[in-house]
Amino acid sequence: MSSLLPLASGCKPTDPPLKEENERLREQVAKQDSVIASLQEGNKYVQQEINLVTRELREAKKEIEQVEAERKILAAKLEAQSSENRKLALEIQRQTAKKAQAEQVLRVEEKGGQSEELPQSLAVVCKATEGALSRNGYALLVSVRMEQKAVYVTERKSSTASSLEVSGFRNQYLVSLHTVAATSTRVHVKADFEKVAQGGRLLAAGPEETADIERRLISEITKALAAPGKV
Repeated sequence: MSSLLPLASGCKPTDPPLKEENERLREQVAKQDSVIASLQEGNKYVQQEINLVTRELREAKKEIEQVEAERKILAAKLEAQSSENRKLALEIQRQTAKKAQAEQVLRVEEKGGQSEELPQSLAVVCKATEGALSRNGYALLVSVRMEQKAVYVTERKSSTASSLEVSGFRNQYLVSLHTVAATSTRVHVKADFEKVAQGGRLLAAGPEETADIERRLISEITKALAAPGKV
């Protein structure tokens, strides 16, 4: 019994170190918990920042898409306007060329041809002339109408039996109209009249034949002016 007493009493000194170790472990656990809590709080803040940036990126993307859509609309409008401008430029060039051609024709229009003064305004006679040419199958190569003058040059065509000319001829008209007074217009018609011989050979028509075809057009214009409701 006495030999056991020293052994039992020898265990007591080990208790304080265990307590110290436990205390140290508890402190470490507490520190780790504090670090974990701090990390969790940091992660929460970072996640909030990520969410904010993500939302801002989505909004920025929407704005970019909207700007791109508006840009495409503006680009389409610009292209349409550019196309319209090109068409207008071509039309201006065409009209300028027609006027230049008409001015060139006007310099020689009085050489030959038949003339007559009609008791109608320039606008009315223009309409009657256009109608007469159209009814007889003449397409207009040049058509220029100014305040006091108008010029028509037809494309050359082969005549048919129902036309102004007899069958077997080719013709091209130059018609110039000049205002003489408010209700009076001078009509001048010049024809480039050709005979078509056998085999397609072209022969110059005589002066009387040419003058006759010029008078026929003036007669057609006069008939159109006299017909009620036709002009």
